[in-house]
Amino acid sequence: MPATTARIVPLVLTAAVLGLTACGGGGEPSPGAAPATTAGAAATPTVEASATGSASPAARVPQTLEFTARTIDGGSFAGSSLAGKPAVLWFWAAWCTRCRGVADEVAAVQRDNAARVNLIGVAGLGSGAEAMKRFARDTGITGFPHLADDDGAVWRRFDVTSQEHYVLLDSAGKVVHNGPLSQAELRTRVAGLS
Repeated sequence: MPATTARIVPLVLTAAVLGLTACGGGGEPSPGAAPATTAGAAATPTVEASATGSASPAARVPQTLEFTARTIDGGSFAGSSLAGKPAVLWFWAAWCTRCRGVADEVAAVQRDNAARVNLIGVAGLGSGAEAMKRFARDTGITGFPHLADDDGAVWRRFDVTSQEHYVLLDSAGKVVHNGPLSQAELRTRVAGLS
């Protein structure tokens, strides 16, 4: 088998399996879904920064937030900008019907909690740049940042393997939830973040 084909086949199979297993339609997690509170990366303080990314003694940047990415509109994003405030990372794919179905509610959660919680979309799983932009525009979720993570670097950092997935971090950067959530559970969990 030629080298190019050998690399493409596993990628296509992975995308197909993820599409079939994680984007099956209904808005509720399946009974066999991952546990709701698995631990993510360690929250070891290393560098000082404020919520805007500049140095400040008030907020330390935990290891979980030491990453950079591109946004779907081509800008740059530093995970350190989330330091000192709770954060929700919403992992989605442009081709995911379940992600499209919850986009309005996720945007409403962001609007209702914008003063105290950062909400960031993380698009990927072979979505493609144009499809990511179109998804954000068509679903009305352009009011908060979305990362273009087709290479999966942020997904791997937080051990995310399927779309329509949430990682919630407290203000110290500790992962307090890593898994699927119904929209009612998302609202409850976000209300309890500190």
